[in-house]
Amino acid sequence: MPTNMKGMFRTGLILLAAAAAACAPRERTLVLLSTNDMHAKIQNFPRLVAAVENCRDTAQLVVLVDAGDRWTGNAYVDMAATPGMPMIALMNRLGYDVATLGNHEFDHGQAFLGRMIDSMAFEVVCANVTSDTCTFPQLPPYVVLDKDGIRIGFVGVVTNYEGPGHPAGNASSFEGLEFPDPQAMAMKYAAELRPKVDLLVLVSHMGDDRDVELLGKETRFDVVIGGHTHVKVDSLVNGTLLTQTGKYLKNVGVTAVRFRGRKIEGIESRLVPLDGYAPDASYQAEVDRYYADPELNKPVGAFAGPADKWGLANWMAASVADEADADVGFYHIGGVRLDSIPAGGVGAAKVYDLEPFGTEIATMRMTPADMRRMILSKYNDEENRKEAHRIDLISTTPYVIVTDAADNALDVRFPKLREGKVYEVAVSDYVYRNYKDLNYTDGKLTGTAVAGVLLEELQDDGPLTPDNRPRQKIIRNS
Repeated sequence: MPTNMKGMFRTGLILLAAAAAACAPRERTLVLLSTNDMHAKIQNFPRLVAAVENCRDTAQLVVLVDAGDRWTGNAYVDMAATPGMPMIALMNRLGYDVATLGNHEFDHGQAFLGRMIDSMAFEVVCANVTSDTCTFPQLPPYVVLDKDGIRIGFVGVVTNYEGPGHPAGNASSFEGLEFPDPQAMAMKYAAELRPKVDLLVLVSHMGDDRDVELLGKETRFDVVIGGHTHVKVDSLVNGTLLTQTGKYLKNVGVTAVRFRGRKIEGIESRLVPLDGYAPDASYQAEVDRYYADPELNKPVGAFAGPADKWGLANWMAASVADEADADVGFYHIGGVRLDSIPAGGVGAAKVYDLEPFGTEIATMRMTPADMRRMILSKYNDEENRKEAHRIDLISTTPYVIVTDAADNALDVRFPKLREGKVYEVAVSDYVYRNYKDLNYTDGKLTGTAVAGVLLEELQDDGPLTPDNRPRQKIIRNS
């Protein structure tokens, strides 16, 4: 080949290589920022804003996702003129993209939730709620977002295990709604969406145990953003990334998905603590305005010493018993929403943070055999796992749960009760309405609010001395 032709050939190869490189798909990174179980903790929101804006300044593509339970847990949000609205206003301003429902979205009833959804500037998806009521809109099961040509499918699901058949809460909140199996619906819409999207994400409020259960089956999701169980999870399950940030806006989930064109090259994730970020000043000013409520801030009474979780639960069990003039009081640990209260003045806001549900006192007559049945059934509940295999019912009377080596409850011993005697028992209405296998006589709702009783005790009997000693324990049968 003549020299000049060789040169032309080499030049042609170089030009072809350059053209091929120019046409090769470029690499891009999509970042999914996720929250779950915020429970109205707007005091931490300005730090979330700083983290999100920092990511938006540095990442190419960012999507902001929430996995449910946006309110219930902060008096300044829950007692607002429109309960929950301070949280939604902050989320709208920050520019959330998509969210699913948690069980606490239904705390104020489905009609209220239906109106609130209209106020949400982000997509709300849930594949396992169907509605034939005019008060609650039928939600889409999924949404597909397009980010610079990358198609991202988000399927949402919410727990139906605690009802059973619906999320945890009063049955009246769910009348006219149906909650099909969330795992089955997730699989159904995964199959439908998979050919249509480049990245498939499940936004789940089932709990990490149920998420792992789902991922043990054949699943087509690339990422599961979870919630409900308030745990920190960042792991790979059967080839799918599963993440959950804990609770109360202490962390944000960061999932980075690398694409070559529209093909996934790799997925990495981590949980980022928000206490490392300085609060955004403008959002902090907005939060401060919500907190400037003199009625909620004014001390009602005082604690003479600090109360831990046991101390608060003991106080609540004793208070419902005293108010109802009952022999025995029970309070479920899931209704005790604070881990502690320090010594000193206690304002109304703190009491409503402790008991944010508007819970009422219920009474019934039970023998120790009836109480034993109630406790055993709750401990061994394989459907509502979130509330099982733990001391769920704190009581004014001591008792011991006896378990076998597999942690199945076999017996409950009451050292201070007489077998066969009928006792007047006071409980929260959540226990009365929702616990399975209850056996009692003369059961009724009293209409008396637990929070009101606690406030009255603080005002009339303070300073109160908390009793932090556990009265209940678990032993293994040897």
